[in-house]
Amino acid sequence: MADQEKHEVVQKVEALLPTLRDRAQEAEDLRQIPDESIKDLQESGFFRLLQPSQWGGYEADPVLFYDTVRKIASACGSTGWVSSILGVHNWHLALFDQQAQDDVWGKDTDVRISSSYAPMGAGEVVEGGYKVNGAWAWSSGSGHASWVFVGGPVIKDGRPVDFGSFLIPREDYEINDVWNVVGLRGTGSNTVVVKDIFVPRHRFLSYKAMNDRTAGGFERNTAPVYKMPWGSIHPTTISAPIVGMAYGAYAAHVEHQGKRVRAAFAGEKAKEDPFMKVRVAEAASDIDAAWRQLSGNIAEEYAYLVADEEIPFELRLRTRRDQVRSTGRSIASIDLLFESSGATALGNDQPLQRFWRDAHAGRVHAANEPERAYQMFGSGEFGLPIADTMV
Repeated sequence: MADQEKHEVVQKVEALLPTLRDRAQEAEDLRQIPDESIKDLQESGFFRLLQPSQWGGYEADPVLFYDTVRKIASACGSTGWVSSILGVHNWHLALFDQQAQDDVWGKDTDVRISSSYAPMGAGEVVEGGYKVNGAWAWSSGSGHASWVFVGGPVIKDGRPVDFGSFLIPREDYEINDVWNVVGLRGTGSNTVVVKDIFVPRHRFLSYKAMNDRTAGGFERNTAPVYKMPWGSIHPTTISAPIVGMAYGAYAAHVEHQGKRVRAAFAGEKAKEDPFMKVRVAEAASDIDAAWRQLSGNIAEEYAYLVADEEIPFELRLRTRRDQVRSTGRSIASIDLLFESSGATALGNDQPLQRFWRDAHAGRVHAANEPERAYQMFGSGEFGLPIADTMV
């Protein structure tokens, strides 16, 4: 796809931002993204950014994808979160065997897939595939998907022999509506329940096969983006919308403070408060730093792949380090802005409090645990072995 065409996708998404911003409260009230928003994003071409060209996709630079996610999340945190997760699943499916891709995209290339990768169930080896059971929580955007990835071990003779993702069609799982939460309310991150469902062998993808590039999807989908490490792609999918929420919170704060008059200080205009200006500068710097590190590392990894070179392991460790750091910086910046906004920012109709809740809700995702990523980086610096596979 020509660069101009990719740019047009971004332009279409940017044109949607005011509408997505206006629908943010509706998403909260529905506890899932409005159908109209998913339809608008689909028609913009957003969900095709990481889809293989053989299925009408754009095989885009991952930074372009994450930058677009960031912009969506700056309008509505829940919509950005769901867009990031549903959008990256087309990248994941591209690594599955060709037959699995045909099962999903053969009749409709606009099909969407949700996920829950945490091992909340398992697949027992049976003839021709696996018998899968489990209840997977927090499947964001599940109400807008026709398939799901669920993560877990492969069990043979009573013990685990592999670990990966099972691909299951909508008719083979139930969705329990349990998503009643304080933040990211609009993501519809409900529980997927699977009971004694047969999954054929070609609809399972081992993480080992992804990492050593023996996965079947590499035979046809040879674009550099599909060689990106799972340990970089998956965590960045979680952090990019949180950075976007920080940008949205910053814009909302500046607009709010520009109009605010502080009754407690003899009618002083907030925008004239020198301490307020310092906080704005600090928050702006840290948010920019979060995005520059997050996107810069992904760009550097991608450049190695475009040059047909291996990504240095040191860079992968740095990418994980800065990914969790970007989340931390973003949330700290939102906190600083929120604390400086006054009581009027607490209103349910105020976007800043929504960004504050959404960002903190996103922080609890396992991919955002800073200690794990920092420990890995530190081990790498000292030449110690690294057991964690999320890198």
